[in-house]
Amino acid sequence: MQRPRSLVSLAILPLAFAAGFDLIACSGSEDATSSGGATNSASSGASGSGGAATSSVAATGGGGAGGGGGSNREAGSAGGASSDAGADGPFSGDVFVPWFGGPSYYGKWSHGFPTDPSFFPIAVWLQSPPNAMRYANVGIKVFIGLFDGPTQASLTLLQAASMFTICDQSADWRANVGGSTIRGWLQPDEPDNAQALADGGYGPCIAPTAIAAGYQTMIANDMTRPVLLGLGRGIADTNWVGRGSCTGMTNMYPEYAKGADILAFDIYPVNEGVPLEMVAAGVDNLIGWSNHAKPVIADIEASNFNNTTRPTPAQIKSEVWMALVHGAAGTQYFCHRFQPTFSETDCLDNAPTAAALPVINAQIAGLAPVLNTQSVANGVTVTSSVQVDTMLKRFGGATYLFAVEMRGGTTTATFKLRDFPASAAAEVLGEGRTIAVAGGSFQDAFSSYGVHLYKIAY
Repeated sequence: MQRPRSLVSLAILPLAFAAGFDLIACSGSEDATSSGGATNSASSGASGSGGAATSSVAATGGGGAGGGGGSNREAGSAGGASSDAGADGPFSGDVFVPWFGGPSYYGKWSHGFPTDPSFFPIAVWLQSPPNAMRYANVGIKVFIGLFDGPTQASLTLLQAASMFTICDQSADWRANVGGSTIRGWLQPDEPDNAQALADGGYGPCIAPTAIAAGYQTMIANDMTRPVLLGLGRGIADTNWVGRGSCTGMTNMYPEYAKGADILAFDIYPVNEGVPLEMVAAGVDNLIGWSNHAKPVIADIEASNFNNTTRPTPAQIKSEVWMALVHGAAGTQYFCHRFQPTFSETDCLDNAPTAAALPVINAQIAGLAPVLNTQSVANGVTVTSSVQVDTMLKRFGGATYLFAVEMRGGTTTATFKLRDFPASAAAEVLGEGRTIAVAGGSFQDAFSSYGVHLYKIAY
């Protein structure tokens, strides 16, 4: 495994952007792409296709490789088992979206993520442990990647901030396999992209067989932790040129998925000038390519990394909830800035972003027990002039409906809940308002990739 790149080398790497490629390394680099890739959002899953008229599924969970995304799938195609009683609710006939199993999935490993349903992974990519407390204060729970590997000094700082890490097997990892700070091992980053060569050019992507072999080595070294593999923009933007000679070879992704227990991918729409909904397309694709069997973590842009356009707090929230509604089992923020000057904490140094992150993360954490239940596929239909995707859960005697507008327009969506009582009320979480639900139906307005989260009591 290559050693991570240093802060110094990361600071000078923006010259690579002109070539139109992601930054490439193992556990110490990240995607900081330019505009080199052609975008075809219609080819990136249903969430990247044209505006929806009527959709008929209340939950996502991966639309399969390259299509069938999100809430445009018919409930009968969700593949989940039906039940005589709804998940923690009084609904017969619920059909469930296929999933990896929720928090109990991590019970395979004695040092993996907690199996407690109140834990939901909220991570940040490749940060320095001296900043761990700053990130903990905005609701981050996991550092993924460590510049210098898991040194004793780094792990001590993370432990003091109650921060977990997923890192490579380097530095002092062997001396810490009995500890509780390291919760997973990290594969080389973005092996699906064109790989940087010593002469400054780019070679082909890393073969999936090499990733699978690395996985076997990692688990032979330590079987008590899962292995995470982060993939690149090609997951969502399947014809992106940053994969070099591997461009368009989506058949490689199911093979890559065999080299990890947790999967992640990155695409940064605002910075890269592509539609926000490509985040959802990537979640759909990767869940499908892994056959719904492994958790998928979505990387979310939270910085202006190449001196282009900074995502607004509203856009960050939209990307987060697009990912979650489409079945992501965790989020990971990308916080670096490379131009005009380097900073790894750009998301904390920008006041509006720093104010938004704890609010977004606190809402996710508060809803963790709900998010950590299996979604219902046939609980609601949506009628809207602009596509609105949904995820429906039953928890604690209530129905939770999470909805995201998948385009930048304005619409009034009509939700029709199946088998609902004649009278109910939908509390719009975090907005201080309640909507009456009559005969299972209610309406709400959406604009500019708007997000509304409903708790419906009956």
